[in-house]
Parts: sequence; C-alpha cells; structure tokens
Amino acid sequence: MSLAAGALPACFHCGLPVVEPGRHRVALLGANRELCCAGCEAVARTISAAGLERYYETREPPIAADVAGASEPRGAELRAPLGDALPPAEVYDDPAAQRQFVARRGEREHEASLILDRIRCAACLWLNEAWLRRLPGVLRADINYATHRAQVAWDPARLNLSQIIDAVRAIGYDAYPFDPRRQHALELRQRRRALWRLFVAGFGATQVMMYAFPAYLDAGGGSLAPETEQLMRWAGLVLTLPVMLFSCSPFFTAAWQDLRRRAISLDTPIAIGIAAGFAASLWATLTASGEVYFDSITMLVFLLLGARYVELGARQRAARGLDRLARWMPSFALRLRDPHDAASAERVEVHELAPGDALLVSPGERVPADGELVSLAAICDEALLTGESRPVRKAAGAGLVGGAVNLEQPIVMRVTRVGAETRAAAIARLVERAAAAKPKMVAAADRIARHLTLIVLLVAAGAFIWWLDEAPWRAPWVAVAVLVATCPCALALAAPIVLTRASAQLLAQGAALTRASALERIERASDVVLDKTGTLTEGRFALARTVPLSALAENACLALAATLETASRHPIARAFRAVAARERLESPVNFPGHGVEGTITGRRIRIGSERFCRELAGAPLAQRLARPSPLYTPVFLAEEGRWLAKFLLEDPLRAGAVELVAALRARGLRVHLLSGDEPRVVQALARRLDIECATGAATPQDKFAYLERLQTEGRVTAMIGDGLNDAPVLARADVSFAMGGGADAAQSQSDFVLPGDRLQAVTASFSVGRAAMRVVRQNFAWALAYNVLALPLAAMGWIGPWEAAIGMSASSFIVVLNAMRPLSESRRARARLAAPALAGA
Repeated sequence: MSLAAGALPACFHCGLPVVEPGRHRVALLGANRELCCAGCEAVARTISAAGLERYYETREPPIAADVAGASEPRGAELRAPLGDALPPAEVYDDPAAQRQFVARRGEREHEASLILDRIRCAACLWLNEAWLRRLPGVLRADINYATHRAQVAWDPARLNLSQIIDAVRAIGYDAYPFDPRRQHALELRQRRRALWRLFVAGFGATQVMMYAFPAYLDAGGGSLAPETEQLMRWAGLVLTLPVMLFSCSPFFTAAWQDLRRRAISLDTPIAIGIAAGFAASLWATLTASGEVYFDSITMLVFLLLGARYVELGARQRAARGLDRLARWMPSFALRLRDPHDAASAERVEVHELAPGDALLVSPGERVPADGELVSLAAICDEALLTGESRPVRKAAGAGLVGGAVNLEQPIVMRVTRVGAETRAAAIARLVERAAAAKPKMVAAADRIARHLTLIVLLVAAGAFIWWLDEAPWRAPWVAVAVLVATCPCALALAAPIVLTRASAQLLAQGAALTRASALERIERASDVVLDKTGTLTEGRFALARTVPLSALAENACLALAATLETASRHPIARAFRAVAARERLESPVNFPGHGVEGTITGRRIRIGSERFCRELAGAPLAQRLARPSPLYTPVFLAEEGRWLAKFLLEDPLRAGAVELVAALRARGLRVHLLSGDEPRVVQALARRLDIECATGAATPQDKFAYLERLQTEGRVTAMIGDGLNDAPVLARADVSFAMGGGADAAQSQSDFVLPGDRLQAVTASFSVGRAAMRVVRQNFAWALAYNVLALPLAAMGWIGPWEAAIGMSASSFIVVLNAMRPLSESRRARARLAAPALAGA
C-alpha cells in the first residue's frame, strides 16, 4: 500500500510530492535535499554550481496548487505557463524573426526585451539577473519586477539569443521576446489570482459576520447558551481558515522571506498583526474563554486585499500607457510581388518583411514598418508617435513612420526599417529604460517606509507590554490595531504610480521620457539652452544661392559639396542631396561643429564653417560679398591653397518656436540660444524670438563649457538639441531634450526624446513634470500625516482592529485616487503663466 500524497516529502526545488524518496538528491545549503525528478535535480545542480544557492534562502515558498486552477497541479502550470507551448529557443536565432524584436547597436552589441514567466517574488528577480549577468557575452541585464520584463544586451559574436533563453529555462523559468498579447495574458492571470483572494476573503468575512452577529446583540447579556456561543466560535474558526491559508498568503510569504533574510518589509507588520489576532482567537476557541475576533480578522484581510487590488489595477493601467507603441503595431502586412500591380498582394507576417519590400497599405490600416512613400500622395495620422492628431500630408518619397494610420486612398510604400529598428521600437526601448529606473524620490520613499515599519513594530511591542499591565484582554488587539492602522504602503505608492502615469501622458503628447529622474530635476530648472539648427528651425536647409570663389564652375562646386556631405548626417547635408555626387569620396572625417573633410580625386577638400575651411585654404577670403540676409546660413568649400565656393542656405523657423520661447519666459526661465552657426545669423534669430542670451560659432567644447559655467553659478539647466555635436552637452545638462529626427547619439544622452519634433511637447514636459511632482508631494504629505496621527491613536486604544483596517485601506485608496487624477498644473499656476501673455496682448 503506497503512502498518501500528503505524507510524501516535498521537492526542495518546486514543492511537488517526491514519489521516489532518495532517488534524486542534491547538497544544498549544507544538507542533502530531496527532489522530485531529474529535471529539478538538474536545475538545482545548475544553481548550486553557479554559487547562487542564496536563491533558496530568499525565494517565495512554492505551492502545489492554486485556487484559480485547483483542478490542475502547480507543476502542470509551470510546464505550460500561458496555456500554449513555447517554441524551441533556436527559433529566436532566425535573422528574419530577430528583425522584429532585436535591436542591433553595431556588430558587437544586440539588445532585446524579454518577458520572464514564473517570476513569483523578488528572489526570483535577483536569481535571474545574477544568472544572466554571469553568462559570457552578456553586456547588460536589467529586470523590471512590475512588468516581468528583462532588457538584455549581448555580444552576438560570443552568444546567441537562444543560449540566453535556454540559460533562463535551465534554472526553472521561461523567457521569450516581448509580445504585448502575452504580456496582457500575464496581467490577466495576476488580476485573476488577486480577485480570487479578494473573493475568498469577502465571502469569509460575510459568513463569519453572520455567526458573530448574535454575540454582538447579546453583548454579555447571558441570553446565549455557552454551548451555542462555543458553536459560533468554532463556525467562525472554520470559515476563517480558508482566508488565513489562501487569501493571506501574500502577507505571510513576504513576512517569511523577510524573517529568513533578517529584513523588514511593508508586509511584515500586517502579517504579524493578522497572525497575532488569529492566534489569540484560536486560543479563546480552544479554551472556551475570552473574546474571539474572527469577524475583525476576515474583514481586515478583505479591506487590505481590496486596497491592493485597486492599487494593482492602477499600476497596470498606468503601465499600459507605456506599451502603446508596441500594442498598436500591426501583426500582418500586404506585400506586393509586383509594386505596380495591387492584385499581386500577399498577406504576410510583419516579421517576414525586409528592407526594400513594397507594401500595399489600405485606408484605415496602420503602416507596418518605417519606409518611403511610393505613391504620389498620402494623408497619415502619426499621433501614435508624435502626439499630434492633425493629419499629415505626404508627397512621393516622403518618410512613413511605422504605426501611423493611412487615412485616405490605398498607398504603396517601400520598406526601409522593420521590427526593432523602427522609430517606434527605438522610442519604446527608451521608455522601457525609464520605467526600470528608480528616481531618488522613490528610493527615499522606500527608505522612509522601511524606517516607519520598524517604528511600527517597536510601538506595537511597547503598546502590548503597557496594555498587558493595564487591561490584559485588550493588549493583543491594541497591538494588532497599531500594526494594521499605520500605512507604510501608502508611502511606497506615493510616487511610482504618479511617475508611470506622467511618462504615459508625456508619450501621448509627443515626449518620450527616457529617465524618470528627469521629472524631479525639470521642476527645479532655472535656465533653458536652445540649439538652433534642427531645433528652433526645421533643419531642412534649402540652397538659396551658390557663389563660386575660384575659376571652378558652379556645377562642379555643387558636385564636390554633395560628395563630401554624403559622409555627414548634419541637417545642412540634406540641402545637397538633390545634387548627384559624381566622384568617389575617400577617407572622410567628420569634425562635429565645424564640417567635413575628405579626399576626392587625390585632393583634400573641406566643407563647413569659414574658420574651418580657412585652415585648409591657407588664407582669408580674397573678396567680400555683399552682406546677405542675416537669416541665411553660409557654408564654405575649400581645398588646399584656395577657396572654391560659398553656399547660402535658408532654414525656416520650426512651428511653435515663438510660442515655446514665450512659454519658457512666462515660467520665469532664462532662455539661451547656443549654436555653431554664424554669430550674425544667431543674433538675428535671437532678436526675432526675443532671446536675450545668444552665442554663435560655438563648438561642442564651447557648448559644454557654457553649460558648465551656468551650473557653477548654481543654475539648473535644461538643454534642447538634435545634432551629433549636441550629444556631449546634452549629457552635461541637468535635463535634456533631443529631437526625434536628430542623431541617435543625441537621443541616447537625453532625458526626453521628441519623436514628432513638436516643440509644444517641451512645454508639456515642464507642465506635466511640475504637476507630477506636486501630486507626489501631496501623497507624501498625506501618507506621513495619516501615519503620524494613526500611530498614537492606535497605541492609546482609541482605534480597534477593524477601524484600523478601514483607516489603512482608506489611506491607500486616497493615495491611489490622487495619483490617478489628471496631471495638469494648478489653476493658480496657469493664471500666473497666462498673465504675461495677456499683458503683452
């Protein structure tokens, strides 16, 4: 006769019954541990060999079944995490598939966003991060516990993506490339479990209350027979047990982890309070003496879980705003075998697309990849990226952004970038980086919450000792009230939800927040430094006039300039792209802020600023031309020993530039214009925009020194730029904005990226940043005030366990509701900002 399942030892790794004791054993934490199968044995040996046994000390204890799916053992759930089998890891090494989710940052660095399944607690997160970072070839690995998403960068010459995924699976977890639909399934499962716990607690509370109600009515009057009263107690105990064993599991498992780590978390006082109350009631039931508070315990758990369920929903709703770029990208596309024949369209998955493919996009459909318009004209809605809902007209050859909506007639486009290389995917990665960051204010709140938790435990112990002498029967319940009434979790919630919502709101208005800590600094900004070309102006230079400075013909000068500018990504280079480059360019060198040098048919030639070209020409200009309009930008061409030509370029002012400068000045910010263009051009633009501080002919070193000088004076600086030469100064600034159409290096150094190049998004960033920090301070003030008031009242016995639960839950509700309200500046602030505009009118 076999042993009953309940008598079998539990697997040390997964918690399932060990059917064959002694067959699978591994030495872990100084003892031989029983394991249920060869798979768990292999995983345990892998963890042990890597020196990561600490995982078993801090993990959440595994459970064999869940009420949400009690008919299926836990092991089955682990084998099929979301109800569908995962493909072999080798599938993700396919280059065609990787185009959809792998970003290539050169030959030696690839990056991908992976979802990790089976993460149950902070110990799981620690184990996966430590394991991934030890893999040879992994450059970075960071995991966001809220989303269970890992940002992993690796060297493809040393490691394949399949090896990374297999390594995660080797320690008992699953990993797969981020998919919004799979992420949604994980969120649903998390909410379903939380709802089950809330339902069991609510059902238990109502039923226990029915049995406790006669005792309240009797109130010691003696009308209830002792046998009846004892029966009511046993009924309350039986109905409270499921609440304690299932609904309270998050509190108890977290407290147990804290005990094993010798640490304290927000769940520690709650778990102690619930356990103490239940233990006292259990003793009263067993001895048929004293008071029982099963009704208070179950109602307490119900209120606590209700507050947490609301908080979970708020966090998930806030986080969904950050996934809008990935959620709205189409999964299929119509690829044309013949670009001139719409009937040749075939429906393919987006990951099968490649640069050069011709696609047909129907009206109302989203553009599946970045590309160029082949049709004569199109009208698109690019609000997904830019935050601007106004339709954008496109001409043949214009760029199309993946995720934009084609509004009118069917169009044909040619793919340039797909999958992880698209602008939407790049912005999504930057936003994910911000979500994984922890600003100083959030870290400070965590520290305060931990200190408050320790104070609560000490006060509860002191109150228990004092009341034990004054009124012994009240001592346990006063201690429980102290443990429950205070609300460290309100402090922990005060900032993260607000910052997540602020990031989502900014993204909807055309600004991608890439570092959450920037919201703390933007509120303190005193000076804003603006670049000119590509920032205040559109950066789409047009050639207005060519002036030959030698015997070389105008067409020949243009051809040389076009050849040199093929090596540059500066906005000025675009003015020459309409001219065909006739010659082969050799040894091109970019001099950021100055120009480009290269060798053409054996001659060293330069194009750029007058000072830069004078070094090669060897002499100042022999002739001075009539002074052109100050809004023209001059560009010079020279070779060794002589000047060749002067080009006059015009660059129209960007829409919203005037309003941006006026709005910044209205906020009391000092505005600076800092550009590498000719000083007279910069000064003319400064006069037009009413900017007092303007500097031209500034090199990247000059810009860096300029910001450094401002910061030395105690100023908090914000920098807005777009070019490669702006990257160092963007990194130096306290807060930085990069235009979405600018250089990748500038974007990687910035706190905000403007995907649609809308300057209005800068104003929105200041507004949302200040509003978000105001709400965070309000949440901190409320949470601290409530705890300072509730702690002494509970210790004095003026608040019972049930009232304490209501107060604690109400505190969390208030913080969450305040965090979810619209992030807009106060009426007084709007009136103050509007006053200068009204006065000027």
